[in-house]
Amino acid sequence: MNGEPGRSGAGSRGFRFVGRDAEQRRLRTAAAHPPGVVIVEGEAGIGKSRLVREAAAQLGEDGRRVLIGACHPLREPLPYGPVVDAVRRALPGLPAGLPPPAPALASLLLDGGPAAPEGGPKSRRLHLLHAVREFLAALGPAVLVVEDVHWIDDGTRDLLLLLARDLPDGLSLVLTQRPEDHPGGVPALGTALLRQPGTGALVLSLDRLAESDVRDLTRSVLGERATSDLVAALHRRGEGLPLVVEEDLLTLLAQPGRADDAARLREADVPRSLREAVAERLLRLPADAAAVAEAAAALAAPSAEAVIGAVAGLDEERGAAGLVEALHASVLREYGPDRYAFRHVLARQAVYERTPGPVRRRLHRQALRVLAELDPPPLVQIAHHARALGDRPHWQRSTEAAVHQALALGDTGTAAALLRQLLAEPGLDSEARARAARSLAPIAAQGVDFYANAVALRAILADRQLPPAVRGEIRTGLGSLLLNQAADREGMAELARAVEEIGPDTVAAVPAMLALVFDERQGPESAERWIERAERAVRGSNDRPLAADVRATRLTLAVTVGRPVPWEELDRIPRGDPDPGVVRQTARALYNVGENVLDYGHDRRAAALVAEALELARRTSFPAVELHAEVTLLRLEVLAGRWEGLPERFEALAAAHPDSLVVAAERTIASGTLALARGLSAQAVDVFDQAAVTTSERLMGGLSGRTAAGAVAVRAARGEHREAWESARAALAAVRQAGHWMRAGGLVPAGVAAALACGERAAAEELTAEVTAALDGRDAPAAAAELHTARGLLAEADAPRRAAAEHHAARLAWQEIGRPYETARAAEAEARALAGADRVAAAAALAFAAAAYAGLGATADLARARALGQERGLRPKSSPGRRGYGSRLSPREREVAELLARRATNQEIATALVLSPRTVEHHVANVLKKLATTREAVAAALRAAS
Repeated sequence: MNGEPGRSGAGSRGFRFVGRDAEQRRLRTAAAHPPGVVIVEGEAGIGKSRLVREAAAQLGEDGRRVLIGACHPLREPLPYGPVVDAVRRALPGLPAGLPPPAPALASLLLDGGPAAPEGGPKSRRLHLLHAVREFLAALGPAVLVVEDVHWIDDGTRDLLLLLARDLPDGLSLVLTQRPEDHPGGVPALGTALLRQPGTGALVLSLDRLAESDVRDLTRSVLGERATSDLVAALHRRGEGLPLVVEEDLLTLLAQPGRADDAARLREADVPRSLREAVAERLLRLPADAAAVAEAAAALAAPSAEAVIGAVAGLDEERGAAGLVEALHASVLREYGPDRYAFRHVLARQAVYERTPGPVRRRLHRQALRVLAELDPPPLVQIAHHARALGDRPHWQRSTEAAVHQALALGDTGTAAALLRQLLAEPGLDSEARARAARSLAPIAAQGVDFYANAVALRAILADRQLPPAVRGEIRTGLGSLLLNQAADREGMAELARAVEEIGPDTVAAVPAMLALVFDERQGPESAERWIERAERAVRGSNDRPLAADVRATRLTLAVTVGRPVPWEELDRIPRGDPDPGVVRQTARALYNVGENVLDYGHDRRAAALVAEALELARRTSFPAVELHAEVTLLRLEVLAGRWEGLPERFEALAAAHPDSLVVAAERTIASGTLALARGLSAQAVDVFDQAAVTTSERLMGGLSGRTAAGAVAVRAARGEHREAWESARAALAAVRQAGHWMRAGGLVPAGVAAALACGERAAAEELTAEVTAALDGRDAPAAAAELHTARGLLAEADAPRRAAAEHHAARLAWQEIGRPYETARAAEAEARALAGADRVAAAAALAFAAAAYAGLGATADLARARALGQERGLRPKSSPGRRGYGSRLSPREREVAELLARRATNQEIATALVLSPRTVEHHVANVLKKLATTREAVAAALRAAS
């Protein structure tokens, strides 16, 4: 099973491909229908590589380019080595018309160093990802294979995760892995890899060979010697593991046929079978070939012919001859140009373990001498041999040098693995431990997998030998990670501890202090104390980016606590500073102010600030601000009523950033808002309820209020008024504690409406009075418009004209802000209040609202407005007799069809369109008949008919 593809027959040293026909068909089918991810998993020696290569050969014949790379336990620094190896191998066979790789990838392919703009490891990773994706997309139909991902480094892991979240249309990704080698049983690439929208997913778990498969394999190699007794012995001895069966067959093939083949095989126990098979084959090798095999086992990594020969202690001629013999005996195989190693890791281990201890030590000493003379010296391998010899000082020096080399090349994955080795070493001196921890923390914090990074940082913090100040620096990274990627309040507690560990009022503690400025649970006084401490600590420092960070935080704080927006100061902060670190802080300030003023209702200014922040973040490689700006710009699309295609855009962003709670929350609010407007109340309830729990526990700021407001509105729309009021009370208490009435996000009018619906008028009046006092003198147009709505709701029962005036004021305010949905809702409320006092004005307001709802596609709101018009006599009733539509859908039937396409139930349709259930049943039947389709296929039928 594990022999080289294309080699078969009893007279060769290759093996027939047996026992995997079904798996090969499934793999080929999945890889031929991109984009998709296939994971082939199984224990060591099960035949994963052979299966993939057989399928790759067939895919290549079908016109698909196949790129193959592999992970290794000992890899010298090379950013994203397995993927780069795969691309390098593909380059010679590419057609002349294919565009050359982008500079970031081309320089890596040519000289091992990625060309990338300033910005550090994360920027290099993102630029290289883009370059790799562009190259793979240009290949057309292609398959990227990465083998042995249980040995994957952090950098390659992040690259594959990012690539899988946005696979080119013509690309399939195939990975092989050994589940038993995953620490803690967690797959190297997690499970999110298989849950990407629009991407196929397949996991192939390989079983051991059946006895019939072993029979077919044995007959193809040994011919008439393959007796049933021998086949049974081979199957029992190897327990169906292809590698063991093959090693036994190679041994038997090298011997003349004997009647006692089966008896000899039965003498050995299965657990020793591989070692014994390898040992027997080594004994039959010439002395120089055996020495080459032992040297290759000690080297542990694919190595050049000259290196293997020198470590074996052979001159050039004898080394070459020994290597040829080892290759002919299938003990070693060629992995690439002048790179040789064992066919399988288990075979290497078997040879290494049977090599006598004194010989192993001599081989490691020889390896140190030979490798040190190479230019550049392979530092990872040198460290491995020093450790094998027990030379801890040499191992530590070499490992630290390898870390520096890896970081200089941008290979953070290899650097992280080496740093973990250092930290895991008992007795490592405190200075070296501190250096390793400081280097590993930012690497862990910059990865794309939030949970894995948080675990890595916590593991570093668990090291009690770290000095307190170092622990504080690392804890600052953990706290920032929790806040920036998960908006998790736990990050604040970590940051407070970090300040104490580093030392209060020191420059090193400033980043933690600045984050603590925004701990809303502590109130504005605490925020002011933290910013003042940070300003004192940074005073006199030459760290310009840090000083810019403090200035950006001061600007953000001013807006967050409701002070007048410092527009002039915003205009003065540097956009073109030569220091990218300073410009990144400008981007952060612009984004933070923009997000806050959007909550306040300055939508146009917010859009300009956030767009500029996004441009600066992209220019200076600031991914955190870039992501948040993209989310906020999508939120602006929701508020501006540009709803077409928004769900798909949110889905794409969520797929690219599955660990971002902020992305998930904004996506939920958007989908809940659209679902409610379109009458999908059950869907809206589900998404808002789930989001309300999450945000109340973990999120801060306007997100929590907006999510709660959505949940209250959904309950009210379903007539669940008591539940709506209870939800509102809990959320209002949280806003009250934080003092966020300027950023309550619709919660105040929703709460007033829920209270009035439950007969809690006193509570509604008290809430309105409290918010009125809190907003006095504040520049918050959205909160002011919401307050007009709250007052209008209170006045509707006994002062309809005053109520209409408040709703009209809200309508004008929302129109000025630029939010058409809120404008239409206010106009509808105005019409409701005026219906009994001024039917002409009421009809005009209702017509305005209905037109806006129709333009937005707010089906449920439009139906409610129509029902209000019919009920209050604000529009002419339908004329007797119906217009005939024949086989075409009537306007009402089209509304029903659109709701069906969104998976609405009959009850939801009845509620949304204000119809009786029987009428809905009639319309549904007509829709399905006219479209000649089923309920499940309405969406496709509508698209085909339009």
